[in-house]
Amino acid sequence: MFQFGSGTAFATPQSDAYGNAITNPTVTEFGILQNISIDFGFDVKELFGRQQFPVDIARGKGKITGKASSARLNGTLLNNVLFGQAVTAGTLTAVSTANTPTTVPASTPFTTVITPPNAGVFKAGMGVTDAFGVPLTRVASAPSAGQFSLDESTGTHTFASTDSGKSVFINYQYTATVTSAKQSVVQNLDMGNAPTFSLTVHTQYKGKILSLTLHRCVSSKISLASKQDDYTIPDFEFQAFADDLGRVVTWSISE
Repeated sequence: MFQFGSGTAFATPQSDAYGNAITNPTVTEFGILQNISIDFGFDVKELFGRQQFPVDIARGKGKITGKASSARLNGTLLNNVLFGQAVTAGTLTAVSTANTPTTVPASTPFTTVITPPNAGVFKAGMGVTDAFGVPLTRVASAPSAGQFSLDESTGTHTFASTDSGKSVFINYQYTATVTSAKQSVVQNLDMGNAPTFSLTVHTQYKGKILSLTLHRCVSSKISLASKQDDYTIPDFEFQAFADDLGRVVTWSISE
């Protein structure tokens, strides 16, 4: 039989980063899967006599590793596979980068108050630049030319009177309530702690099916690489091992 295409892959969380079993797991798909590879490898030990070739070969340690590239970003999948810690739903932290200038007011108090989108709340300043991309210097108060002060409790930027009428670009971080959003603060846990999940991979072509289930996995790496003129496609790396019943992999094939 032949197989064609990337197929589909699903992760089922089994335990969180603290080792707590997940009794009602939310299965998540590796959305818009670009590719997935699973490598089975074994150490071998060779027994030699006086001849050139071994008279016996025994299998030693085995290892199953894999890698998947998935274009659809999903907070549930990210946490289930890599972090396994507490997630807050409905909160989004974002950065607003200015594409249009703000004009410093012509009269006192020479202030600009930031109003984040989506009824958001100002969180932190991300810098101010002039029309030439030169950063203004932040000071505690009483700014002079080329300087500004910031009250982060209100998002109020105060500029020097000598900069009145000047065009500036203000970048800032804010939080907003978005129903679908997810957020987590990853804690520095003791070594050894990691969430576990099972992984099911399915490919089908011309009615022929190949299916693999890795019964217990841990993620060893996730890469998030953005590009100037292309999609961000995270790479997930993982390794499989035996579950409590001694199962490592179940495979099924049409022929």
